Amino acid sequence: MTDKVRNRNLSLDLGPPTMPSQGDDGASELQQLPIIHIEENEDEVIESSVTSIDQTMITKLLASNVLDDKDLSHILWWNEKLQMCKKPSTVHLIERLDYSNLLGMDCNLKNGSLKEGILYSEMLQFKSKFPRQILLCRVGDFYEAVGIDACILVEYAALNPFGGLRTDSIPRAGFPVVNLRQTLDDLTHNGYSVVSAAIQWCIVEEVQGPAQAQSTKRRFVSGHAHPGNPYVYGLVGVDHDLDFPEPMPVVGISHSSRGYCINMVLEIMKTYSSEDCLTEYAVVTKLRTCRYHHLFLHTSLSRNSHGTSIRGKFGEGGLLLGECRSRHFEWFDGNPISDLFVKVKELYGLDHDVMFRNVTVSSGNRAQPLTLGTCTQIGVIPTDGIPSLLEVLLLPHCTGLPILYVRDLLLNPPSYEIASKIQATCKLLSSVTCSIPEFTCVSSAKIVKLLEWKEANHIELCRIKNVVDEILHMNRTPELKKIVEHLIGPTWVATGLEIDFKTLVAGCEIASGKIDKIISLDCNEDQKVSSFKAIPGEFFEDMESEWKGRVKAIHINDVLTSVDEAAKALHLAVTEVFAAVVFGLKAFVRYHNVEIFYCREQKAVWFKIPFHWFLTTLSIGSPGEEHIELLKYAVDSKGRKVGDELFTTGMVEDALSRYHEANAKAKARVLELLRGLSAELQSHINIIVFSSTLVVITKALYAHDGKPLDKNCEMKIVGLLPYWFNMAEGGAVHNTVDMQSLFLLTGANGGGKSSLIRSICAAALLGICGLMVPVESALIPYFDSIMLHTKSYDSPADHKSSFQVEMSELRSIITRTTKRSLVLVDEICRGTEDAEWICIAGSIIETLDSIGCLGIVSTKLHKIFTLPLNIKNAVHKAMGTTCIDGRTKPTWKLTDGICTESITFETVKREGIPMNVVKRAEDIFHIMQGNCRLSDKSVSCVDD
Repeated sequence: MTDKVRNRNLSLDLGPPTMPSQGDDGASELQQLPIIHIEENEDEVIESSVTSIDQTMITKLLASNVLDDKDLSHILWWNEKLQMCKKPSTVHLIERLDYSNLLGMDCNLKNGSLKEGILYSEMLQFKSKFPRQILLCRVGDFYEAVGIDACILVEYAALNPFGGLRTDSIPRAGFPVVNLRQTLDDLTHNGYSVVSAAIQWCIVEEVQGPAQAQSTKRRFVSGHAHPGNPYVYGLVGVDHDLDFPEPMPVVGISHSSRGYCINMVLEIMKTYSSEDCLTEYAVVTKLRTCRYHHLFLHTSLSRNSHGTSIRGKFGEGGLLLGECRSRHFEWFDGNPISDLFVKVKELYGLDHDVMFRNVTVSSGNRAQPLTLGTCTQIGVIPTDGIPSLLEVLLLPHCTGLPILYVRDLLLNPPSYEIASKIQATCKLLSSVTCSIPEFTCVSSAKIVKLLEWKEANHIELCRIKNVVDEILHMNRTPELKKIVEHLIGPTWVATGLEIDFKTLVAGCEIASGKIDKIISLDCNEDQKVSSFKAIPGEFFEDMESEWKGRVKAIHINDVLTSVDEAAKALHLAVTEVFAAVVFGLKAFVRYHNVEIFYCREQKAVWFKIPFHWFLTTLSIGSPGEEHIELLKYAVDSKGRKVGDELFTTGMVEDALSRYHEANAKAKARVLELLRGLSAELQSHINIIVFSSTLVVITKALYAHDGKPLDKNCEMKIVGLLPYWFNMAEGGAVHNTVDMQSLFLLTGANGGGKSSLIRSICAAALLGICGLMVPVESALIPYFDSIMLHTKSYDSPADHKSSFQVEMSELRSIITRTTKRSLVLVDEICRGTEDAEWICIAGSIIETLDSIGCLGIVSTKLHKIFTLPLNIKNAVHKAMGTTCIDGRTKPTWKLTDGICTESITFETVKREGIPMNVVKRAEDIFHIMQGNCRLSDKSVSCVDD
């Protein structure tokens, strides 16, 4: 189904104008909230899979006063999401929506009533509180969504609509209660698309228990979920763990005279960070290396140097525009930080008085973040064909949070002082002789979420205790105490929390003591599950293992006694009736097969009697009749008969009911104690978060031995080899790099120039982060930035050739370079020998030399050495070659001088180019070698 709709720009007079989110296409502009005015373009037509809200509908909604301005903005926001739905079943459902209410329900359709006291009226109230979240409402054994929410659920959760595609009822969709967590995990961990990844879920539960017998069921919001923030309701009462993903921030980007600014807000942690004075390249790198939940672009990005708006354009070099074209984003105006908070609170339904803690660490004395080209070319972030630096740094068993910490450390190198602390920690960890803790790694976001929602079960509380106990253990051990002291600084940088050593230790002691007071740590020795020979052991195991052994018995002695007494009473009732029934049946059958049967689904103990047909033949006064008549058919929780062979008695039912009641009270008491402990620990949340982060950092640095970090402006590395080589296997060529100025590097194809540059880049980065450098010895200065440039590709989306892209990247490098920078350029002006381009390359080399930075510029443009360059410090280096049997071969050794040797033809032969092609190329080369002369606009083509 495809409709032709005119391109419209919709807006309400609610504030200063905003920019469209994705060019001038009409459907995508529906998200330009909250300002909408009507502008019709008669000439432009767009394709849409579903009908969008048009001018007539907006005018009608405004005139009818059924929605206020804010609600209308939410409807338009959802309409944009619906525009992206493609499934035929979803499109049919969308046709039945009515936009006069936030649910999108048409009250004229079947089941569409919103009268007070009706389920959907209650759902509308919840939707009003969380208007931009999918509402899943518990209805008996199902979770149900209606209206707009049902459409999204059908589109992205692979569900079929309730009632099929009938057109006389409201859109409805849902799934069984048991599938909730799996459905949420599927939709929130990675997201099926840009839309589903940005969607949030609000789950409404029914109050369980006796109150459910009433005509009106009570419901409450049990939690929210979105990528990076899983649903945790009910976890306090279960045994299994929750896979908690890395939290995803809301990102806001703005621009000022100081450069670009990127603000990141973490809703789970209630924290934010702000980085300004960034280049366009740096902002794009941040976007590429960060999984975020929502992206907001400030209208300052669309203004030029005169402060006027440029419609559909933003970013100085077009990089940010190109990056955001494929991403979902929204515009916002006002203060780049405080108004971003407003957007975040609106997005997550937070109270207006919620505060966000600033965790920004001053970047004044830190090295600049890695550029996108640098981090991809040395494998800090996954890149096809590039060996992973992280896999080399950490042992295979070290996964999860330690890897994330090291990755972030490399992407955002710390200050010299922090790097020195990390380096000192690596040395201490590599030489300890005492036993060390296991280093329990728990996500800080997971701790905050579980404690805030009071859903930390005994397993998670034990882990928290392990974390703080490991800090205390290291404090009590002289060899390890220094490690904790060294890591106070790095942990402050990672968390934004300033906690001194004494406060940390004191806080850990208090937190550990509170957990130890409540949680049972003795393997359930004092709380064994009830066991009786006559009743299947699985019954008591299932009933009591849900709460026994979680808290210390001293806190639940009364309910423990009640459960034990109820279990004994149940056992007596069952055995008494069982003996009577067996005695009665002996009068009718020689062999009986009566058994005590446990029904796990109904949590009941019944009698299973295969010869039940004898019961119907009993006559009054028959032997055993008085025992058999005690039996009655077993029924489920809804009073339905469950089978012809399952029986119970009134006495057993009463005993079973009393046992369940005692068991429920005991479980409720345990959960109350666990939730109470979570509430108590919230006052120590900063200590716990700081401790967990410190332990993660310690585990990440364990087994690393740092090489010297120096503040001098020279670098010397002995025994350098490609970081992806295994040193123990041997065979690799080691190099010594003694760098006091810029290297102008030449070498044959396959001679090792690129490998050397990548290896130096990785070694320098590890060095300024205080981590292990895979060399024999190293003296590495603290660089304020490390920038690596390799081959550039064209960017058709930005209308730029590969040369334009390369010049744009080199401009960014030149403007950021200082005398304390490391600049690595692999084959400058690659792919051309035009005289003008060679002169540009020479001028860039001259500029870097005059700045006085360290680095390497490799080239195969040998005519560059004939240019009249004003170079004072740069030295010529070459990748060595040797002649064997008349053929030139690389040695992969770094030497002094200039290499003009070529092994091009040997290389193409080795790669399987047909010999006739190679032979013809050699003939052409010899002809050109004899005829090529230097002219005004070109240079010799003889070189590689």
